[in-house]
Amino acid sequence: MRGTAIVGAGFAAGMHVEALKRLGYHITGVLGCDDAESESFRAAHGLPKAYKSYQEVLDDTDVIAVHIVTPNRLHFDMCKRALEAGKHVICEKPLAMTSAESKELVEIAEKSDLVAAVFYQTRFYPLNLEAKDIRERGDLGNVYSVNGSFVQDWLFYDTDYNWRVLSEEGGKLRAIADIGTHWIDLILNITGLEVQHVFADLRTVHNARNRPTGEVETFTTESDDDIERESIDIETEDQGVVLFKFKGGAQGVLWVSQVTAGVKCAERYEIAGSNCSLSWNSKNPNNLHIGHRDRANEVLIRDPSLMSDAASAHTTYPGDHNEGFPDAFKHCVKEVYDAIEAGSDDDVVRQFATFADAHHEIVLCEKILQSAATKRWVVI
Repeated sequence: MRGTAIVGAGFAAGMHVEALKRLGYHITGVLGCDDAESESFRAAHGLPKAYKSYQEVLDDTDVIAVHIVTPNRLHFDMCKRALEAGKHVICEKPLAMTSAESKELVEIAEKSDLVAAVFYQTRFYPLNLEAKDIRERGDLGNVYSVNGSFVQDWLFYDTDYNWRVLSEEGGKLRAIADIGTHWIDLILNITGLEVQHVFADLRTVHNARNRPTGEVETFTTESDDDIERESIDIETEDQGVVLFKFKGGAQGVLWVSQVTAGVKCAERYEIAGSNCSLSWNSKNPNNLHIGHRDRANEVLIRDPSLMSDAASAHTTYPGDHNEGFPDAFKHCVKEVYDAIEAGSDDDVVRQFATFADAHHEIVLCEKILQSAATKRWVVI
């Protein structure tokens, strides 16, 4: 049976498997970092096969698509090889480690008839799609400003560790690139704004971390004082602020932190337009606040009967039957596979992030790093 292969066996890989299974898509198997990890993940998720190598994945004629859910440094080579092997690609962000790499991937993808997507799933909360539709139909008006944040606490202690803190594994930009780009991608998708300048101030709170001698999984905590650890130097930022100047005069500010105690995962924005304002928070994703000057404010409940066609198409349940993160993830996967099944004749405008979108966000990240280093506004 033809299907998709999962490459990677960590936290995010499990989310991809769950979404694919909920939608009824066939998963051919999984490839982890070694045979033991591959087999463990296969058994835990009831998959038919544990691959021995990436080449075995690409040689499998039953594999039509590859989900790349590996450390960042592996993305470029794996995406390139998959596209050259004729496989559709669904890659976790970032698409690559540098804009030169991501630009090459965009060029390869554009020359093919393959679907090449990057997983910015917060686009697929229905009310974020509704916010985009509000802007597109003119109800938001001209955008004056955007502000927001993406905050977590999973790296709060100096004993918290994951491969993402290492610049050689995840890149020199961490908190902004890891979670801040979700916010950036979401805002650019909703507003249609174009960034012209950035100014960034970044801070590494823990310049050294006490790493367990054995690897740990994302979002897990190690509380055993007897665990053997080693001190390692950290170059990547734990928190930071980015200012944006957009084409047309709109201003923006983003705050990102992975060391804010008590906040597990919270993404929020406020968009001020000439007609109204829009506010949303991932901790309460089924409500969109619409602000007015001369009449009562509104709270739009995620209800397909009350929303636009674009948003209701990605809503599974009636109003007050709450949908959250796993559902947004599912709808992102469905949109990608709808495009795969439609083929090259598909003329439907798709909502998922393309390789070109992800390349642009890597360019922005490089400019953010440049700004933080020089303490200056940087032109995009």
